[in-house]
Amino acid sequence: MTERTSPAQAKWRKVAYGGMQPGFDDNHTDESFLEEMVTNANVSKRDMLKVMQDSVSISQYLCIVALIGLVWIYTLKSTLNENSLLLLDVTLLGLGFLILLLTQEMFSLNLLFHYFLNISFFTTGLYLLAPIYQTLTRSISSDSIWAVTVSLLVLHLFLHDYFGSTIRTLGAANNPTLTSCISLNASVVASVFIASRLPSSQLVFAMMLFSLQVFLFAPLVTYCIREYSFRLHLWCSFGLMIATLALVYTLHLFLFVVFLGLLVFVTVVCPYWLIRMQEYKFEINGPWDEAKLCFDIVD
Repeated sequence: MTERTSPAQAKWRKVAYGGMQPGFDDNHTDESFLEEMVTNANVSKRDMLKVMQDSVSISQYLCIVALIGLVWIYTLKSTLNENSLLLLDVTLLGLGFLILLLTQEMFSLNLLFHYFLNISFFTTGLYLLAPIYQTLTRSISSDSIWAVTVSLLVLHLFLHDYFGSTIRTLGAANNPTLTSCISLNASVVASVFIASRLPSSQLVFAMMLFSLQVFLFAPLVTYCIREYSFRLHLWCSFGLMIATLALVYTLHLFLFVVFLGLLVFVTVVCPYWLIRMQEYKFEINGPWDEAKLCFDIVD
């Protein structure tokens, strides 16, 4: 009597489709499954100095927002009047266009005239709406106005695009992101709330013109400076930090200490934390990952 031998078991094959293979479970893997595993393939090594230089853009914009807050406070205290604010508006506008002319090759006199025409329309509309802004929050208490304004500024800083511009730059292929638009809207509403506490419509107009001018065009100007020369961007940022700290110091010593600590935290502590956290990052890649296209899909 001869002994019946079982047929040899089929070899398992790694296939994407085809169903279950006879003799193997649906989730079966062999010893070669982990041979293609790669660890930390996409983890980039960061340099402490480079991260600190990149964080300067955040500190720079914190100083810009702090300067806007200082102008708001001094205007509410009647230290600045409408004539001083209008002079400041014209000076900042002229300085901004001068920087654009020097840093942008595509910026021409025809485009400058087009911008001035749009600004004149914008300024006229803002002047006509100033009496409405003045009485907009008359029935709301000042404490509520300040609470909402601070919350909107925090939202503005949280969603702001620190490495881009709130408006489309010359020659740029992409429009501003949704979060940067929400950030801009939050800053505009905060400006309206603060301007509504002023005693005259002329002062409201000057304040709104200053706030919208800085919130709209300051990111564009700083972006153009950074693209033109990163070294010039660093020097301008450090100069802006020193000027802001000096003005905050004249307002209150405690605010100076808090703001100085915030700049140190953003510029030094946060980059150090990021570098240290990279040591504990562990990423694995292997055959279980989803397939990624190596080309762009175009219409």
